[in-house]
Amino acid sequence: MNDCIFCKIVAGDIPSMKVYEDEYVYAFKDINPEAPCHILVVPKEHIASMDDITPENSGVISRIFEVIPIIARMGGAGNGYRVISNCGPDAGQSVFHLHFHVIGGCELPLHVFPEK
Repeated sequence: MNDCIFCKIVAGDIPSMKVYEDEYVYAFKDINPEAPCHILVVPKEHIASMDDITPENSGVISRIFEVIPIIARMGGAGNGYRVISNCGPDAGQSVFHLHFHVIGGCELPLHVFPEK
């Protein structure tokens, strides 16, 4: 995807603070962290959202979840972390390249939904 910011980060066209990389996965620090550890984990292959996971590309998603514990520890979230992925505009997805927020490094609030 020529206009995808995460594809450009994976390709090295846009600088990032890389935390982890392997053949299938790229992880980098969020530029607006919400906690001491806030790392974005993306598949190197462009997958727009969770709605686009298929039997053909699900192996890379499995790989992401295999390395998330390693990435969380590397980011300083050794005492627990949260993994968040927004799917679609109503859920707050603003970059349409599947990504997982790994957030931790401190005690996180239990309530994640705004009060009505």
